[in-house]
Amino acid sequence: MCGIVGAIAKVNIVPVLLEGLLRLEYRGYDSAGLVVTNDGLHRLRTTGRVTELRKLAAEQKTSGLAGIAHTRWATHGEPSERNAHPHFSGEELRIAVVHNGIIENHEDIRIFLKKQGYIFTSDTDTEVIAHLIAFKLKQATDLMQAVCLSIAELQGAYAIAVMEETHPERIVVARNGAPLLIGVGKDGNYVASDSSALLKTTRNIIYLEEGDVAEINSQEYRIVNCLHKQTGEAVDRIVHESSISNEAIELGPYAHFMQKEIFEQPSAVANTLEMVFNAQSISANLFGNEAEKIFSRINQVLIIACGTSYHAGLVARYWMESVAGLPCNVEIASEYRYRDPIADPDTLVIGISQSGETADTLAALSYARKLGHLYSLAICNVPESALIRQTTLRFLTRAGPEIGVASTKAFTTQLASLLLLAVTLAKIRRHLSPEDEKKMIAALRHLPLALHNVLQVESQVKNWARNFAQKRHALFLGRGVHYPIAMEGALKLKEISYIHAEAYAAGELKHGPLALVDSEMPIVAIAPNDQLLGKLKSNLQEVHARGGELYVFADADSHITESKNLHAIRLAEHAGLLSPILHTIPLQFLAYHVALEKRTDVDKPRNLAKAVTVE
Repeated sequence: MCGIVGAIAKVNIVPVLLEGLLRLEYRGYDSAGLVVTNDGLHRLRTTGRVTELRKLAAEQKTSGLAGIAHTRWATHGEPSERNAHPHFSGEELRIAVVHNGIIENHEDIRIFLKKQGYIFTSDTDTEVIAHLIAFKLKQATDLMQAVCLSIAELQGAYAIAVMEETHPERIVVARNGAPLLIGVGKDGNYVASDSSALLKTTRNIIYLEEGDVAEINSQEYRIVNCLHKQTGEAVDRIVHESSISNEAIELGPYAHFMQKEIFEQPSAVANTLEMVFNAQSISANLFGNEAEKIFSRINQVLIIACGTSYHAGLVARYWMESVAGLPCNVEIASEYRYRDPIADPDTLVIGISQSGETADTLAALSYARKLGHLYSLAICNVPESALIRQTTLRFLTRAGPEIGVASTKAFTTQLASLLLLAVTLAKIRRHLSPEDEKKMIAALRHLPLALHNVLQVESQVKNWARNFAQKRHALFLGRGVHYPIAMEGALKLKEISYIHAEAYAAGELKHGPLALVDSEMPIVAIAPNDQLLGKLKSNLQEVHARGGELYVFADADSHITESKNLHAIRLAEHAGLLSPILHTIPLQFLAYHVALEKRTDVDKPRNLAKAVTVE
């Protein structure tokens, strides 16, 4: 959600700001703006795309040696130019602020600042920050101290960048609960909420930590931490060299990033499982140096996640119980953090997040720790994320940058990681014989090729999409471990085509959803040749008998025959434990091609954001 880019150099930085915002479009936004210093603060804002902001900058010949820019995803106040960032405050000591996150106590601060004579011109919580810093600047020695004094009064999550009109040679930033980093360059320094925004400029990245406040100028930077002291204590942060290639975030020959990322899944899974492919046995050390000791102590698993990652957790529950013999509970992070669950210290708590910055998941893990849970594991795609730093153990999915808002390769690599975890736990707990371990390694090695073969069904799925695009509702059915895959398929269709879709365990049809079935309600079913296939066929007959139109993704050996109102696409032979991963891809293709038929914005669906960094 939202994106921040800042730059200060000895040359015009407007192209850097605009290019950075374009790279952050995947995060989701509804307005954009920038401010630069050039004999004063010059601001541009628009409710259009970043391309509209670029046109404005060209028309007004905007330039400057320092500036901050922002893409906004509306939380407080409608999408409008008056609510777009940057926000200003002050007259003699005028400052500009951009902000990611939510300030929970903004109303109380607003009341106080109005009494001090500050006039509000927007509906945002961000304007509170601007006025508060302006107020504190009158008491402080410089802008950095004013920011430290201000954040001590803010409650909530935030990443902010601040500029001062009378001191254009510096930018001050702060983070708490929302990602922010510094890019260290040869001819300038930069800030951003995501390293992808800066890859064309620098690969040297400093990831700021909770409570960090930093000041940058064109030649150097300094960082203090104001978490416990308002004056701040100087800290050193490691400079990392980003391993993300520029090509990884380019569209290349594909029409959309979602299409590209669907086709990247074989290689993404291969990268994720690379250490298994080159080994003769599965080692717990893949999850951290303490993993074997911790895995031998636990007696149950708790998975915490949101959205698509939650669906991955639901699949993993079947694997944890059937393969590892461990009880497993899966919780929606935003619900778990407000319950009073019973904590067992010998539980392995697993947080799953593509970005590693999902606010609810981070808060839920912190809550689990306060309840007395001792052992935690992060499954995440971003090595420098807050989630990775918060847990005892970790496993990187190595999917590479995922730009499309609707997750594809992040999901399949999460599934691959969770299956590997279940097998590892089974081995540690002596639920896996050496012979079965060898078979499992062979199956995992084969997985990228199996995924590549499934990609070949795209043209068949495309033919279904024309009919789907005319519908307003759809049902998705699955049984057993494939029920969460049906949930993921329904979510994908909702996200990018805006067709209302719901998933049900197929055995639940008679308990209500069957009332919805008619000729206008397409039914998508996942039909692997497993022990529940016979039951599923009975459920499909119930739909067929009532005039419903069925679209079935079946294994080649499922013996499901096409007929009037029953369409079938066959994958390969039943893949056993790997089957849910393979059946995911056709559902992604269905959502993608239906969205193309409806001409919706595939990569940037309305109202959604890639990284949900606020509650």
